[in-house]
Amino acid sequence: MMILIKGAGDLATGVAHRLYQCGFSVVMTEISRPTTVRCTVAFSQAVYQGTATVEGVTACLADTPQQALALLEKNQIPVLVDPEATCVASLRPQVVVDAILAKRNLGTKLTDAPLVIALGPGFTAGVDCHAVVETKRGHSLGRVLLTGTALPNTGIPGNIGGFTSQRILRSTAQGVFQPLVKIGDLVHAGDVVAQVDGAPVCAQIDGMVRGLLPAGTPVVPGMKSGDVDPRGSSVDCFTISDKARAIGGGVLEAILGFSEGGRLK
Repeated sequence: MMILIKGAGDLATGVAHRLYQCGFSVVMTEISRPTTVRCTVAFSQAVYQGTATVEGVTACLADTPQQALALLEKNQIPVLVDPEATCVASLRPQVVVDAILAKRNLGTKLTDAPLVIALGPGFTAGVDCHAVVETKRGHSLGRVLLTGTALPNTGIPGNIGGFTSQRILRSTAQGVFQPLVKIGDLVHAGDVVAQVDGAPVCAQIDGMVRGLLPAGTPVVPGMKSGDVDPRGSSVDCFTISDKARAIGGGVLEAILGFSEGGRLK
């Protein structure tokens, strides 16, 4: 069974990793300049580096759908630069997972595959996909919805260590992002952690840098450019997060549930 995942950020990577470990063939698509901040756990980095390895699983950049099929034969996860996911027509996957996390539907349709799964708000199960997986932290994280929608986007990041929006690093200007620290570094509130054409980007809280945009990424004012985890040195920023694993489990549940129901071949 081939599963195509739209998006290759950290949450999409958690889904892809779980499905790959369960024996599925996984293909991913991305934009030409991914803006994933949790680069150490994202297959999207294959777009910049050619390959990306997360917890022993390697993804490789593919130039064409045909090359993607060849990489599958080598037991690797292909990543195609294909923002519109036009490769769906030629690859004809049995499952399409929209893991872009745009908080709105950017073009996914119920007819894209025998089973279409979407992550988070912006989709209605039974209308533009077969199942929705909840992505909001809390009691329902990873829940599979066969009717209705996920919880609405509040615009407020999840609470970690008593901090929400303060965790996020945002660009202070329009220009090119240049990090001055790296993922895994410990910082203090007020530290300059990056610059955008000379304008400083400062940490708002003490903690560990858990995410940063790659150097050279074009940004606009207010754009999410990284995050700081207040738990500090106890944080593991080099393995898949609990949130990504929970969402991956929800996607796996949806696939196996439809398979058992005889709705996938």
